[in-house]
Formats: sequence, C-alpha cells, structure tokens
Amino acid sequence: MYPLLILLTLASWLIQWRLRSKFKQYSQVGLSSGLSGAEIAAKMLADHGIYDVRIISTEGQLTDHYNPTDKTVNLSEGVYAERSAAAAAIAAHECGHAVQHSTAYSMLQFRSALVPTLSAVSKWVPMLILAGFFLINRTPLPLLVGIGLFSLTTLFSFITLPVEFDASRRALAWMDQRGVVTTQEHAMAKDALWWAAMTYVVAALASLASLLYYVSIFTRRR
Repeated sequence: MYPLLILLTLASWLIQWRLRSKFKQYSQVGLSSGLSGAEIAAKMLADHGIYDVRIISTEGQLTDHYNPTDKTVNLSEGVYAERSAAAAAIAAHECGHAVQHSTAYSMLQFRSALVPTLSAVSKWVPMLILAGFFLINRTPLPLLVGIGLFSLTTLFSFITLPVEFDASRRALAWMDQRGVVTTQEHAMAKDALWWAAMTYVVAALASLASLLYYVSIFTRRR
C-alpha cells in the first residue's frame, strides 16, 4: 500500500505542475473574441437564463470556484480580467457549476448535502486515526470511527468527479455553440480543463488508497 500512496502523491505533484504549466501557456494566447473571463461568465449565465448569480474577482491563482450558498462565481484576479483561452475555460467551467445548480443537477445536490457534515467532522478525523493507531492493541473503536468518518471524505472525492466533468462538458459545449472561441482555442480550453479534472481524479484515488490502508490495519488487528 505504501508504494501506491507514494506513487499517487508523485502523480498529484506532477499533474499540479502540468496544470499550472498549461494554464500559464494558454494564458498567453489572446482570445480572438476579445472577451474577458468576467464577460464570458456573464454571457454564459445570461444564455442559461441565470440572473441571480454574481461574478466576483477573488485573490490568488487557480482559486476559481462557484459558491452555491451565496450564488457567486468567484474568478481569480487574472481570470476575471484576462482575455485568453485559459481564462475562457476557467470562467465557463465555473459557470457550468452555476448551471448545474439552477437545473438541480443531482450529483451537485448530493455533494452539497455532504458539505455541512464534512465540515463538522473533518477536524476530528486525523485525531481519531492517530489515536486509533496508538490504541489499536487496546481497543479498535477510535480507528473504526475514524475510518467511518474518513469514508465520507472518500465518498465526497468520488462524487466530485462527475460534478467536475459535467461542468467542463457544459462549458465546452456552450463555448462551441456560441462561437466565443475558435477551433484552436477550444482545443486549448479542453486540454486545460482535462488537466484540471485529473487533479480531482488523483485526489479521489489517493483518498481511496488511504481508506483501504486504514481498513487493512483494522482488519489485521482483528
């Protein structure tokens, strides 16, 4: 199990590096339509009849996200003002989540329903797992509870996958339909979003590997 965890950690680092490299490369490619990330986001929301979602500029790099609680599309400063294939991909992807929300996409609803529970228990998981390791020969209870709570994290990671892939699919389909990107720019946007999706895939696999490792310790004790 250790070699697998090490391999997944290495894969995660490489994919993150590749993702940043791709976005840096595509950020230097000016968008032929001349639209900024914020303008693309506004256009995509309007085309889907969504007028109650705000578009906000947020600090950081690759900090872009959609917040279903306050209905905001949060775009990093570069993406918000940038007019590039990378900015178009990110802005449209985050709006894809807004479209999911407005259409009651089931997997997004499922993921959102798990957030309060995960927020409440996440701080306890490391302590329970660690306590479980130390107390494994006395009582399996802390480790068992830790495994149960950690399994929710793993479930969340895998539920995130269809949510992210679907948001990218919606984004690419809309950009193609509306002609806001050329064929070449569309290919760049697709490539960038694919690498972004791979970060979630590796994270889910790493979470599953960790869960199986904890379970193996528990079963060996028995």
